[in-house]
Amino acid sequence: MSTTLITVTQARELVLAAVRPLGSERVELDAALGRVLAQDISAAGDVPAFASSAMDGYAVMAGDTGRTLTIVGESRAGSPSPLRLQDGEAIRISTGAAVPDGATAVIPQENIASSGEAAIATEAAVVAGENIRAPGEDMRAQTIVLTAGTQLGAVELGAVAAAGAGSVTAARMPRVTVLCTGDELRAPGEPLGPGEIHNSNAPMLTGLATHAGAVTAPAQRLPDDHDATEAGIAAALERSDVVIISGGVSVGPHDHVKPALAALGVDEVFWSVALQPGKPTWFGARDGGALVFGLPGNPVSTVVTFSLFVAPALAALLGTTAAGPPEPEAVLGTDVLRNPRREQAVRVRLQRSNSATVAFPTGDQGSHILTSLLGADALAMIPPGEGTLATGTSVALRALAR
Repeated sequence: MSTTLITVTQARELVLAAVRPLGSERVELDAALGRVLAQDISAAGDVPAFASSAMDGYAVMAGDTGRTLTIVGESRAGSPSPLRLQDGEAIRISTGAAVPDGATAVIPQENIASSGEAAIATEAAVVAGENIRAPGEDMRAQTIVLTAGTQLGAVELGAVAAAGAGSVTAARMPRVTVLCTGDELRAPGEPLGPGEIHNSNAPMLTGLATHAGAVTAPAQRLPDDHDATEAGIAAALERSDVVIISGGVSVGPHDHVKPALAALGVDEVFWSVALQPGKPTWFGARDGGALVFGLPGNPVSTVVTFSLFVAPALAALLGTTAAGPPEPEAVLGTDVLRNPRREQAVRVRLQRSNSATVAFPTGDQGSHILTSLLGADALAMIPPGEGTLATGTSVALRALAR
């Protein structure tokens, strides 16, 4: 394909057009945190299933204050009273317990004066329905509670359980392999020799992919050798839905990724995006197989291109959409020098000022300045052009993957 630069928007569209669903699987609820629903969840029955008390107190018939009522029994959570309440009677009741037949209200404990263990005197009027939770007040039987595409957090798991389900149908988690290329790379914590660097991309990319809902193994390093690069990529293609390769996608004498991908039958969809940082981004797909992302080796470029291209792909594989930024747009808090030919993804902190969201760059924006990602809230997308984009100009925001 041509190496003519394409826009960020065009690149994202091409990535999403290549995504194919992975299918679904049944997952028990205690293992479903973070999974994405592949089918709607409907309530098996009304929730609550019965009229229940919202207070600790007494189930009574509605009436005025100053009544003396005989206590004839108790209704506890999980142990309903079998009695039918008659006029002039009260049944002691706890929060969440079933309201006995015949009772039309619950009077709270604090609104009665005890006349011994056998009777109460009411100190407040109570109207019909007061302090009673009606059947189906939370969920109605057969109504949809959660829709396909929803990612299950702790609250969503609670809703699934309340709806009567013990398992869910979830999208299969994409299997991701991360490959980092370069003879200069050393594992985190290892001593460095001349010209060597620690492999910061390995834990970043596996962490980003895991957080995006993928199943990952520890990243692997590929040396700057053609045969080793091809063998490493071939093995990754066989076990992965997505292969992420960091570095080695340029055209230097030690960049072996593109020839290896071509030899392995991975078709190039695009190479080079009008983006700073992140221009030398490669994307391709194997017919009926894995998606492959060739990301730049500089750490900031790696995170930016993951955020803009890989995260949306993983979300689409899961049947959902990638998380958006905290705000869709912001105004610049300072002037930003523009790139004449490429859209910039500037790491910014967001602040609220006079009802506006204001974006402030996190400092030096070099593609090697990993600390520019620390404390960043989003990517501010600066369109290409001459000169500077002035303070107060509105800019679009994109989510920064975490």
